[in-house]
Amino acid sequence: MAGSGQSRYYRSYSLGSHLINRTQGIRGLVNYGFSCCVNALLQSFCATWELVDILDKWNPLHVENKNRNVPLQLKEVFKAMQSDHSQPVSHHDFLKCLDKNRIRLYVQHDADEVFLLILNFLQRQMDEDTLVQAILSLYKVSLETVLHCRDCTYIQSYTSFLLSLPLHIKEDHNSLGFKIISLPPILCLHLKRFRSYHDYTKKLQCKVTFPETFDFLEIVKEETLSQKYVTNGSKYSLCAVIVHIGIARFGHYTAYVHHKGDQSWYYANDSSVRKVCWSDVQSSYGGDGREKTAYMLLYRRDTQEQQFDGTETL
Repeated sequence: MAGSGQSRYYRSYSLGSHLINRTQGIRGLVNYGFSCCVNALLQSFCATWELVDILDKWNPLHVENKNRNVPLQLKEVFKAMQSDHSQPVSHHDFLKCLDKNRIRLYVQHDADEVFLLILNFLQRQMDEDTLVQAILSLYKVSLETVLHCRDCTYIQSYTSFLLSLPLHIKEDHNSLGFKIISLPPILCLHLKRFRSYHDYTKKLQCKVTFPETFDFLEIVKEETLSQKYVTNGSKYSLCAVIVHIGIARFGHYTAYVHHKGDQSWYYANDSSVRKVCWSDVQSSYGGDGREKTAYMLLYRRDTQEQQFDGTETL
């Protein structure tokens, strides 16, 4: 599992972070020890204004055990992150809430796993089905999974969905594949940089380039699309990058986020936030011995206006 937390990377990158705590509406987040994974994800969630708006519409009047309710605590963190205060956001209540839901404090976590767990808690712990479905529609990648038998010509297929699309850095031969039926308004790509070999895990530091914008239909292979494929627009723009710095056993998470207000890129490293340019984001491609590598990419479909009731309109 990808390492994260209060390692030598946290110390070397964050000691001076009190000098820059807030930039153009983006607030830093306190690192409580091994919380950099959650911090980076919170920055990407907050940059997903569609999700922020959905939670803002939710009225949690009937919620019991509020200190255990992830969507309620996330809603409060979003309010703090969007406030005008200059100090880093203190979000210990949110971290304690995650801990009560078995995302433990002071433990190294994998960003993609925590991302999926938080989305799962949002769906399970909100009491308005319309808003739950809107969150699901925001990230849902519909797939047709195809299984070929190696000993005969039998082929089995079934429809499923993912909230994070895994991309293998190095593909191994196997008989299990999938074809894409539809893509969501927010497309999360998980770069599978960690490989397990018997008793140890290795991080693949190889270079992986990614565009700031792309047209899905121009880069995808035809055989990757299901015959059931439907499109609501195929052009996407990058809105956040979750970065892992270090090796598999331990490391540190940061995030690049694209700000809706001034359309600029910002680099969030726990309590430190600074304005950067696209070439800085490209420094997370990896390769040439670099330990700072993009681990998750979040793209926003930019050809349609998104609504927040689970539907979309031109």
